[in-house]
Amino acid sequence: MNRYLLLIIFTLIVFGCDSKKTLKVDLNNDIVNPKTYVVYKTTNSIIVDGKDDEADWLNTQFSDDFIDIEGFKTPNKKTNVKMLWDHKYLYIFAKLEEDHIWGDIIKRDDVIFHNNDFEIFISPSNNTHNYGEVEINALGTIWDLFLNKPYRLGGEPNSEWDLDSLKSAVSYNGTLNDSSDIDKYWSVELAIPLESYALLKDKPKTIPIDGEQWRINFSRVQWDYELSNGKYSRKKEDGKFLPEYNWVWSSQGEVNMHMPENWGYIQFSDNNNSSKIEFKHKGDVLSEQIIYSLFRKIAFKDLKNLKDLNSGTEIYFKPIEINDKIINIKFLKTHSGFNLKANNKNIEYTINENGLLNEMIINKNK
Repeated sequence: MNRYLLLIIFTLIVFGCDSKKTLKVDLNNDIVNPKTYVVYKTTNSIIVDGKDDEADWLNTQFSDDFIDIEGFKTPNKKTNVKMLWDHKYLYIFAKLEEDHIWGDIIKRDDVIFHNNDFEIFISPSNNTHNYGEVEINALGTIWDLFLNKPYRLGGEPNSEWDLDSLKSAVSYNGTLNDSSDIDKYWSVELAIPLESYALLKDKPKTIPIDGEQWRINFSRVQWDYELSNGKYSRKKEDGKFLPEYNWVWSSQGEVNMHMPENWGYIQFSDNNNSSKIEFKHKGDVLSEQIIYSLFRKIAFKDLKNLKDLNSGTEIYFKPIEINDKIINIKFLKTHSGFNLKANNKNIEYTINENGLLNEMIINKNK
């Protein structure tokens, strides 16, 4: 999390019936700094044709270049995205540099990421549960699916969840499935129905209002290719497909898109893009990142042994002081699993063994 310049090492004091000990926990490699984007309202209708030639699109700023999913490597091809919205749709336009545009999956809801593809992950509530994913390849083939929770927590993909009013189109600066030339880029334009995602919200289940914030991230899956009789396919070595590249808008910190707590944030604005609105977080991103980092360590990683403690055992973490803010954290072993609590003077976050985050405002004047 570069803007915090943190060295986060916790001292844990474990209070049990007959034990007291201290542990050190280093979170520096577990915390990311999610990116942000203000989505302005369209002033005119958008025709979904895979091109960004409308005035509103031309005046809308592209995102930063995509980065490697782990946040360290620089992709060898540029990818950028921009967004607009109206009362019905979230409009997304992506431009993907590509020397060879190809694809061969044509059936909806097939595993689209076995081709080069562009993927959108949206969670309208900031709790990691109930989110949708849309994937599209260069042929315009769609896979839309819903997850009630991430795979790591036993989530099952539901491909029966169809965005019936989804609009999508693909355009090319180059040729499709033609190995005889060098292409420049392909572009994707989508109109994501807001009503379908509003139904996934905690409450109220309504389309966004001015200032509302959702979680979102984008992924570009890119494969090395090989040619056989002029036909493209994923490249193999020793009979196995080479691993894909994953390029994203906001760093995930791991090779896993299904960590919604690390997705970026969008803020809906009723202003058009002639105005410049500052993104202002509704919550405390640092507290969220800390509590999720500890959750992952306890649920899956090097602090799993805490789940074996006796029910009722409490762990108090040494408070963190950063940017004139003190963050207090507590672990409680419960009969069903565990609870984590993080608070500062304004906001309190809790998370249980199911990874479900809840937020409570303590000081409404801040």
